[in-house]
Amino acid sequence: MSTITTAILVISAVAVSGLAFGSLRIRGIGLGPAGVLFSGLVFAHFGATINPEINHFAKEFGLILFVFTIGIQLGPGIIQLWKQQGLLLNGLALLIVLQGFALVALFGYLLGFPATAVAGLFSGSTTNTPSLGAAEQAATMLSESDSTMDISSLASAYAVAYPGGILGIIASMLLLKKFFKVDLDSEVERYESKNSNGHEAIERRSVIVENARLDLVPFGEIPGIDETGVRISRIRRAGDDTVEAATEQTLLGEGDVAQVVGPKSGLARFVPLIGRPSDEDLMQQSGNVTSRRIYVTAGPVLNKTLATLSLDRFYNVTITRITRSGVEMVPRGTSRLFYGDIVQVVGDNESLDRVTEHLGNSTKSMKETQFSPLFVGIAIGVLAGMIPLSIPGVPFPVRLGLAGGPLIAAIVFSLVRSIGTFVWYIPSSANLALRELGIILFLACAGLGAGETFVESAMSLNGLQWIVAGLFITMIPLLIAGVLARVVWKQNYLTICGVIAGSMTDPPALAFAGSMRDCNASATAYAAVYPLTMILRIIVAQSLVFIFA
Repeated sequence: MSTITTAILVISAVAVSGLAFGSLRIRGIGLGPAGVLFSGLVFAHFGATINPEINHFAKEFGLILFVFTIGIQLGPGIIQLWKQQGLLLNGLALLIVLQGFALVALFGYLLGFPATAVAGLFSGSTTNTPSLGAAEQAATMLSESDSTMDISSLASAYAVAYPGGILGIIASMLLLKKFFKVDLDSEVERYESKNSNGHEAIERRSVIVENARLDLVPFGEIPGIDETGVRISRIRRAGDDTVEAATEQTLLGEGDVAQVVGPKSGLARFVPLIGRPSDEDLMQQSGNVTSRRIYVTAGPVLNKTLATLSLDRFYNVTITRITRSGVEMVPRGTSRLFYGDIVQVVGDNESLDRVTEHLGNSTKSMKETQFSPLFVGIAIGVLAGMIPLSIPGVPFPVRLGLAGGPLIAAIVFSLVRSIGTFVWYIPSSANLALRELGIILFLACAGLGAGETFVESAMSLNGLQWIVAGLFITMIPLLIAGVLARVVWKQNYLTICGVIAGSMTDPPALAFAGSMRDCNASATAYAAVYPLTMILRIIVAQSLVFIFA
């Protein structure tokens, strides 16, 4: 068979057997997608290897797919998390990195490891491949003046420590869960209630207008109305039996019954301003007014504010809610519409038909993945990852690499949303499929690449020392940081798992954390600490080579 055919068959076999192995659960605990890595180790040990160049390409491309789809889906949430807890979470990641540096230096000094083995042990036990490449650059530069330097031990120590690093990360998560007796369902509920991106639940109320000073005042010109986030959707005039659609241009009169929509806190301030609550439900009364959920897909309205669009003036309709990434938000004049938003619009049927056409409402395009923007984003991310960053006091350039660059690019594009006809939107089902495909390719190829010499290296005296030392280097910093995060800062367990995976820049650990519950907490925290951690680990790996040399 050709090398390509062989590679496809081997990777497929590794993926199938690894996913089956990962699905096995003992006392409710399973490896999930991380089982593919260990399946790759077994296959490679028994001679099922593939072309190294194909292996390298598939592994890196899978990693790029994985991190890019995470960034696209969670970008806005990551920015919100940076604002709320960015300093704390990145401080925890910094603590983990510094502890790892201290421990690997201690083991290197006590056991007399060569400089390259120390750096390889650090990169492997913290499952950080870019730092391995950075250490190789430093070792190659030093070997030009020191012919006794053994560069081969760098890759050997890395390969032996890497699988133990993944197991150590997962074991640390499970130990923290057991120690704190974590109930995952309550953690998910607590996270979702606390991290609704600052948006309160939206409520609907009927109000009898009793403030005579509001006669002939348009609803949108009531003082402080925009700050409350309250919108008007329906109105029944005093002495009338039918309900009309209402907008910000609607004039209020004493005795009118208005239906308003907004956050609970905003309604509490607004209702006493114009009158008192009413038990009437205007939605149940007759009138030429209805509501419709409309998908925002038309290019001309993207990235424009509601004030600029003036839908109430031009179409005689009111937007009462905006749903974005599953979160309901209060529409304000400054709110921008992005591709994929779902807006709740109230008006008469004719007006709703016209505004539906204006906003797009293409359900077909909402189910499609636009691949041109996807690959443009990936290409820009790869180029960004190649840019050397000069850091004062560091004698070598730092690069984010093929994982960090695409992640940052995806976060940026998820915030920009669209440029002209390019829209960075991936349906949730397609996003999940691409993410799973990426992590499976990465893990399968990582296992196949390390498995050929893994057993031989691991069974040697140096290999056994590296395995034991690597487990300590992996787990001690994670357990210390995890306990502090939970006890001192009362962090959510799933967020702690994300910080643990992100501080190790470890996709398999993130995949394991995500498999425990369907929640974005871990992935968001992972992406929030990933950039800083990547830079720190690259610096530390190269510094270890220089220090021990």
